[in-house]
Amino acid sequence: MKSKTIRRWSFIHTWTSLICTAFLLMLALTGLPLIFSHEIDHVLGDSPELREMPANTPHLNLQQLVDAAKAHRPNDVMQYFGSDDDDPNAVFAIMAATAGTEPNSSHTFMLDARTGEALEVPSANGGLMMFILRLHVDMFAGLPGKLLLAFMGILFVLAIVSGTVLYLPFMRRHEFATVRTDKSRRLRWLDLHNLLGVVTLTWALVVGVTGVISACADLIIDAWRNDSLNAMIEPYRDAPPLTQLAPATRLLDIANRAAPDMRPDFIAFPGTRFSSEHHYAVFMKGNTHLTAHLLTPVLIDASTLEVTAVGGRPWYMDAMGMSQPLHFGDYGGMAMKILWAALDLLTIVVLGSGLYLWWVRRRAARENAR
Repeated sequence: MKSKTIRRWSFIHTWTSLICTAFLLMLALTGLPLIFSHEIDHVLGDSPELREMPANTPHLNLQQLVDAAKAHRPNDVMQYFGSDDDDPNAVFAIMAATAGTEPNSSHTFMLDARTGEALEVPSANGGLMMFILRLHVDMFAGLPGKLLLAFMGILFVLAIVSGTVLYLPFMRRHEFATVRTDKSRRLRWLDLHNLLGVVTLTWALVVGVTGVISACADLIIDAWRNDSLNAMIEPYRDAPPLTQLAPATRLLDIANRAAPDMRPDFIAFPGTRFSSEHHYAVFMKGNTHLTAHLLTPVLIDASTLEVTAVGGRPWYMDAMGMSQPLHFGDYGGMAMKILWAALDLLTIVVLGSGLYLWWVRRRAARENAR
């Protein structure tokens, strides 16, 4: 590789790394507990447990659960109902002052599907894990914070690519995983930095790219609303406002008939971000471990309960749906979480050693200048 090309790649690697390192250290440190968020919530007692009842205890119908949620928070309106993958007897309810309230101002709680009993979920509305999640997702700055982190993710990907290009000539001269222990401390750390960077290369690229996609989730959802959702609700553009909602009792049965090879994931009530002023939207997911993260909306007229549209999935919504669980290692159970945590720790070492190498090189350059 020509020296001019090396200098160019070295410049890209140095400055992309320096600009994004502080943010990446924050993301790596906050991401570590988020990998085990469910387990940490359980240890902290922030995961409510339903009382023991006979296994064949029947569930309330959906409208009865809606009524129970409204009785628990009479001054709020329904936004979403969601199933709990870990407990079929649990339903998550999200309510707020208005249907269009932004997510960080909504209130999440759990309902016992058999009795309608409401249980608070502290971790979903505040506490340590929510603080860490908000810091990791948007640094408490909303969309500007997410876009800043997306930009840092792009710089991280550039740093990985440029670092790999710079490491290739070294690999041609030495065996893989060579660490020159007989050289200076700076060279030993340089070799270790490069080695750990190569070891974590694929994982870091996956986490970096999925992190950028996840950070752009608000823009992706807005694009879906402006494109797919608007097309599906076009016949209702001039419809008068709803005066009364039809009972939600049969929503799941209706959605299951409209999408028979799928199962319900969550329900968006009229007026929310994922529905329209005139529709219930039941989001259906696949039955396999992979397709369980790909959602298809079934729009149901909120006054007549007729299915008006079964939406297709734009590629960018599929990308977002698959990237978020992959980003936190939620695809492969505890084994994958442990692997994700180990690679996260190695990445912290790579980031820290990169700062150390830059500082040593900068100090040496100042001394030579004198």
